[in-house]
Amino acid sequence: MTEETHSDSSWPNIDEVLARAHVVALPMRVPFRGVTTREALLIEGTAGWGEFSPFVEYGPEESAAWLRCGMEMAFDGPPAFLRDVVEVNATIPAVPAGQVAEVLARYPGVRTVKVKVAEKGQTLADDVARVAAVRDILPNAVIRVDANRGWSVEEALAAARQLAPVDYLEQPCASVDELAQLRQFLVRNGLFVRVAADESIRRAQDPYEVARRHAADVAVVKAAPLGGPRAVLTIAEFMRARGLDITVASALDTGVGMNAGLAAVAALPKHADDDDFDVPPAAAGLATQSLFVEDVTATRELVDGQVKVEMLAPEPERLEGLTAPGPRRDWWLNRVRECWPFLEGRA
Repeated sequence: MTEETHSDSSWPNIDEVLARAHVVALPMRVPFRGVTTREALLIEGTAGWGEFSPFVEYGPEESAAWLRCGMEMAFDGPPAFLRDVVEVNATIPAVPAGQVAEVLARYPGVRTVKVKVAEKGQTLADDVARVAAVRDILPNAVIRVDANRGWSVEEALAAARQLAPVDYLEQPCASVDELAQLRQFLVRNGLFVRVAADESIRRAQDPYEVARRHAADVAVVKAAPLGGPRAVLTIAEFMRARGLDITVASALDTGVGMNAGLAAVAALPKHADDDDFDVPPAAAGLATQSLFVEDVTATRELVDGQVKVEMLAPEPERLEGLTAPGPRRDWWLNRVRECWPFLEGRA
């Protein structure tokens, strides 16, 4: 990810960035990735608002991509939009099957559902029950399952047998080698289940390896960990040229961070099928606002499973009410300082 994604002349120095920063803490409705409160540093820029919210276990060099995304949105603004609405998927955390209906109720009109699986402390039977609950409620839904690298190849193959039919298994295994092997095994076993890569793109030194190795059918791309919406467009172009479909998703972003993901989908070049009909982008994982008890922006309204492409700013009352405690603000400001040397052209 060495492409130039910003204009240096439009970016202020670190002192001005920190002066423009607001740190917030958003309580979650249910734990997600083990997170019960989502913290984020928001940057009020000259072109809009940006977000810096890498997960706490990420080091400074990896987290710098998230800062690059926030700076791009705050001081360069989004790329030009080619569409004004985006279809989104519902996201079901690793909740008991009995809670699925409650979660799905927050996603009116969706046709695609992503279900978290392979949660530590849970079993494949739990995953099967959760997916079955989705099918009971939305029998015609397209279902994706996301294992976050939680399975071996053999476990993923066994899961595919029990969970099928599903659209794809998202990052079922940890390594690119395993993803490539699983794709072969699925075909040999007559299982028409696609493999999607997420961490093997956004947390990889070489995000293009999965395409070169034919290790995935779908590339899941996220603006913040890849360095901004323009970086997403560059990677998407490479992946599409090699036959991979694209799903744009969020990284548990606040309403501000979601702007970058929506901007990326809205700017994806139009894609024609064999009959020269425009194929809309795959349902994006950009409706996770409902996972928060409260967000810093207004809630994006879901209409027929779609949201408008609009760049939302925090509402002052929400921003004040969700302000993180002083020690957490200091922690996030220091994190920006640690990441700053890793920004391109700023070492």
